[in-house]
Amino acid sequence: MKKRTVIALLSTHALVLAIGFGTGIYTLPILTAPDAPSREQVQSIDSVQRFTGQFSRNLKDSDALHWGEGKVTLGDEFIALNGKLSPGPDFKVYLAKEFVETEADFNRLKSTMVQVADIKTFNNFLVPIPKEVDIATYNTIIIWCESFGQFITAAQYQSI
Repeated sequence: MKKRTVIALLSTHALVLAIGFGTGIYTLPILTAPDAPSREQVQSIDSVQRFTGQFSRNLKDSDALHWGEGKVTLGDEFIALNGKLSPGPDFKVYLAKEFVETEADFNRLKSTMVQVADIKTFNNFLVPIPKEVDIATYNTIIIWCESFGQFITAAQYQSI
C-alpha cells in the first residue's frame, strides 16, 4: 500500500473514532438517565415554594451544548425544575451568594458555594436539599458539569 493511502485510512478511521467517542459521551447520559419526575410532581413544590428563578439559554457561557431553560423552584426540602437541561454527565446543583454566568466566575467563587445535589434527569428534576443547607443565605442556583468543568446554566432566585 502506498504511504498516502495508509495516511488517508488512518486519518479517516481516527476521525470516525473521534466522532463515535464524542457521540457516546453525549448520548450515554441520555440512555442511562432515570425517568424524569412528572410535571405534577415538579409543580407540587410550587405550593411550598420559598423562591423561584428562571434558567435561560442566553447566559454568557451557555452554548448549543451546555444550557438550561425553565422555572426553578426552591422549597424547604426540594429544588425543582420545570424545564429542560442539555444532556451531559455528572451535573451538580450549587448554590452561590453571587450570580455566576461564566466558568471563570464559577471557579473563582466555588470555594464559597455549597454543592446541593446531583442531577440525573434532563427534562425536569426534583432534588432534595440537605438539612444543613439554608437556601435563604444564597441567591443563585447553578448547574455545573463536574466531569468537564463546564458551566451549564444559572438563575438568581433572590436579592441579598
